Amino acid sequence: MPQRVLTVEAAVPAADLRAGFDAVRAELRLPGPYPQQALAEAEAAAKAPRMPQADATDLPLVTLDPAESLDLDQAMHLEKREGGGYRVHYAIADVAAFVTPGGVLDLETHRRGETYYMPDMRVPLHPEILSEGAASLLPGQECPALLWQIDLDSTGDATNVEVRRARVRSRAKLNYQDTQAALDAGTAETVLRLLREIGTLRQQREAERGGISLSVPAQVVVADGDSWSLEYRTPLPVENWNAQISLLTGMAAAELMIYGGVGLLRTMPDPPEFAYHRLHRVARALKIRWPEGVSYSDLIRKLDPAVPKHAAFLQETTTLMRGAGYTAFDGGVPEQAGHSALATTYAHVTAPLRRLADRYAGEVCVALCAGAEIPDWARSELPKLPAVMEGADRRGNSVDRECVDLVETMLLRDRVGEEFDAVVIDLNERIDWDHNGKPDVGIVQLTQPAVRARCDGHDLPLGQETRVRLAEADVTTRRILFEATDPRYTVRDRPVRNNGGGGAVGKGAEKSAEKSTDQSADKNPDKGVDKS
Repeated sequence: MPQRVLTVEAAVPAADLRAGFDAVRAELRLPGPYPQQALAEAEAAAKAPRMPQADATDLPLVTLDPAESLDLDQAMHLEKREGGGYRVHYAIADVAAFVTPGGVLDLETHRRGETYYMPDMRVPLHPEILSEGAASLLPGQECPALLWQIDLDSTGDATNVEVRRARVRSRAKLNYQDTQAALDAGTAETVLRLLREIGTLRQQREAERGGISLSVPAQVVVADGDSWSLEYRTPLPVENWNAQISLLTGMAAAELMIYGGVGLLRTMPDPPEFAYHRLHRVARALKIRWPEGVSYSDLIRKLDPAVPKHAAFLQETTTLMRGAGYTAFDGGVPEQAGHSALATTYAHVTAPLRRLADRYAGEVCVALCAGAEIPDWARSELPKLPAVMEGADRRGNSVDRECVDLVETMLLRDRVGEEFDAVVIDLNERIDWDHNGKPDVGIVQLTQPAVRARCDGHDLPLGQETRVRLAEADVTTRRILFEATDPRYTVRDRPVRNNGGGGAVGKGAEKSAEKSTDQSADKNPDKGVDKS
């Protein structure tokens, strides 16, 4: 299936945007270049990593990522088992083989927490000599790895899990677009056909347990020569199948740690009951049929984000998936252990080059599987990691949103007063200027350019197309405001309000809804789908 992409009409000069991206980095206090001493440690480790004795270089592993990616955390080999079922080999880059606990490099990674991806550059968790070099699972390179072996039955359920250290060598660096094209044409090799087969089975198991996968088109900043623009982009099917292998491994890791009574989980609380009631009201308002007894996870699988009313409803479902965090435990299973969006327990273990927590969770799993003591450097840091990672998540979300806001305002800065076609995708029920219970503020999604922003209006038609006028596009504040032009929705004689108040819907509120689902592919906007 081809990727659904909507390209903008205009682009922003690179020089203007680079200055804006520099301002974002300064405002959010993103880390600068690595300290020289940390770089020296990384260079020494790249030349002499701690290589495991076990040799698994005969496994024909492949990586599957965006074409431009070089920080390759994962490589896989899939095969059918004799007697039925499947075997998944999943190699994860062994960052602990390169980083000395307590060293300058280690301390700097704790300060960063994760890799921050911006349109013009990356602010890496690890120096590029490691993340895009010696520690990356690049083709033809012998690397230390945590090698997972997960056996599945014919329905896709896991029946056995092992993880150990081993030397591996990827044989090919595959990308999503070419892989999807080969699958669609029927020319894909066996491992990729099995990826589709296993990925589909895992999606079915996800649906059965009540887990969800949203396909709300995301805004993506793209480079085109010396200019930048925005697109709406929906993941390819192969990205979702690939994500299922990562999710499978994270679930297996969580089970290991819960069994051992020690570890670090990725958790998300169940939504409050009123959130479900609100979603039913939204469905009725949009005239989306929701039969009694059908779960919302089953309902959303039948919706098409290309349909405006469906897109608006899918946007609203993100309100059920908030509060994702990390939970460390040692000596017993925590009260909050589950991940409500996945409807199971889950842990981050598959992106250690780009996310600090994965190095520690992976180390715990290797020790538990071997019946060995967890190294003190890993166990002692577990209680500190939730605060470190949640801070990094917040900053990463801010980076994503501010970069998109910047491109949006630059695309529209000379078009104040113009009218655009738009779809109302979100409303704020907390605003009640007219005391009639009807929302007066919303989020609209333009057809072109690929912009989502606040819109003022009265009784805005959720899920419907309408016309809006651009009232403000401030590059300095990165604020955009539209106003409804249809007389039925225009606000008249509205009292002056404080835009900074807690009830206003702004780009930050929109962003919170977009990001809370944790479908960012290990928090990397280029990496496909992963319900972190």
